[in-house]
Amino acid sequence: MKYIYRIYQLFIALPLFFVATILTAAFTTIGCIIGNGHFWGYYPGLLWSKVTVHLFLLRVNVTGRENLKKGQSYVFVANHQGMFDIFLIYGFLHRNFKWMMKYQLRKMPFVGIACEYSHQIFVDKRGPSKIKASYDKARENLKDGMSLVVFPEGARTFTGHMGKFKRGAFMLADELQLPVVPLTINGSFNVMPRMRDFHWITRHPLTLTIHKPIYPQSKGADNIKAMENESYDVVMSGLVDEYQGYVENTDQ
Repeated sequence: MKYIYRIYQLFIALPLFFVATILTAAFTTIGCIIGNGHFWGYYPGLLWSKVTVHLFLLRVNVTGRENLKKGQSYVFVANHQGMFDIFLIYGFLHRNFKWMMKYQLRKMPFVGIACEYSHQIFVDKRGPSKIKASYDKARENLKDGMSLVVFPEGARTFTGHMGKFKRGAFMLADELQLPVVPLTINGSFNVMPRMRDFHWITRHPLTLTIHKPIYPQSKGADNIKAMENESYDVVMSGLVDEYQGYVENTDQ
């Protein structure tokens, strides 16, 4: 079955995936230029992600959607297991949001320009003014029920385990007094870990656990640290036993 699945990937799934990616980027870019950026910045990506997961014959399980309130803005924070984290969250979280991502991703063919026109938030740390601009854009977008998704580790794991969380997402949540929602991803590391980027995909179930929101209890450094620590513990608690425990990520 493994080799049949690889033949299927090579001749059917991958060609269709590349076509879908180009079409999604084109629809997103053109739609955002002529219309509602919040609509075109989300729904083509949602469809693209669902198509991708189904193309590669991956099973998805989502729990915890009942923890979210309609019309509420959230800062979602998730562990970063692999490339398929993007498709899992985009396609199955079922909340309109903006990504907070590394500015280097702007250089990706097709996808980078679509992300720019759809007002995704590129984090540029090459100086205080650029960092401030990133946070100003996030503040501008986080209203009217729009949410933000952040990978606070800042880099994909090499082992499936979690590294440390960075404070940026929690500082923003503190400043805007928004609830933080921890997300636990399981299975993405098994499907395609970063050590096998652009190699064969392995069939493995994907699971997204949406935990209960963590509401700010105050404002300032103590609140930031409290939300960061609680989010980390909650995300960790949802991982399968194989990936429990902190392991240093040298790429952070």
